[in-house]
Amino acid sequence: MKYSTKDIEDIIYPYLPEEKGYAKPVLEAMNYAFRAGGKRLRPMMMKLCFDMFCDDGVDVNVVEPFMAAIEMIHTYSLIHDDLPALDNDELRRGMPTVHVKYGEDIAVLAGDGLLNYAYQVACGALRHKPGNVCIEKAMYILTSKPGIYGMIGGQTLDVTMSGQELSDSQLDYIYKNKTSALIECAMTIGATLAGASDEVIEMIEQVATCVGMAFQVQDDILDVVGDAQKLGKPVLSDEKNDKYTYVTIHGMDVAKSYVHSMSDKANNILNSLSVVNNDAKDCLMNLIVELINRDK
Repeated sequence: MKYSTKDIEDIIYPYLPEEKGYAKPVLEAMNYAFRAGGKRLRPMMMKLCFDMFCDDGVDVNVVEPFMAAIEMIHTYSLIHDDLPALDNDELRRGMPTVHVKYGEDIAVLAGDGLLNYAYQVACGALRHKPGNVCIEKAMYILTSKPGIYGMIGGQTLDVTMSGQELSDSQLDYIYKNKTSALIECAMTIGATLAGASDEVIEMIEQVATCVGMAFQVQDDILDVVGDAQKLGKPVLSDEKNDKYTYVTIHGMDVAKSYVHSMSDKANNILNSLSVVNNDAKDCLMNLIVELINRDK
């Protein structure tokens, strides 16, 4: 039941657009960013949550378009994060960022393109199973979690408060929305498509929130003590951009303790769940542990 990064990429890569026609420059930039590597964490977690609750009556094909869609949305957010107007980063995963390679104009359009194409790809599940209530619910999650009351909301406060000291509630809001929202999106979509109950989906969302918060604070830690070679991007970028983080506010020791406590909370909730596929649950719990010990 364990999935490698390549396993996930074998599922999501076929959904990429063909690079042809007058729009070819933006299509190339979209695919360049999408293929630039990464952990494929969000589609992997979506698939594991789907597997956890999927029984023989569920069409396993419905989850794959959503796996591609969530990674497209994640990739668009990275393209825009790297732009000169935001973080102004020149490297992403050891490769030139999209605006460095293709220009700022194409980078903006490539991000827009991936966001819109993500919804087009996900709608393919509805064409495959028209009228499926679980797919309709999943579409709502996909369109809301990355939006103004989710990821974009978190990014907005992050940008407007740059260089200013943050309160704990402001930092929580940024992390809960900027980072956790997409992980919540991925995991709850997986459970929703598999037909899990509303109560279970709410518990999965709590797990995802904990994972997202731990993931972001671990990012803060790595930005200070990480190896730029392993990370594939410069360290101390938060300091360069005058950003307050969990580490700058609470210190390194408290930050490390927080990552472990949130990860433990996530796995304790998961452990309490009754699932169809325990192998998938074990793999998800192991993945959460791996995330808190990652060095990139």
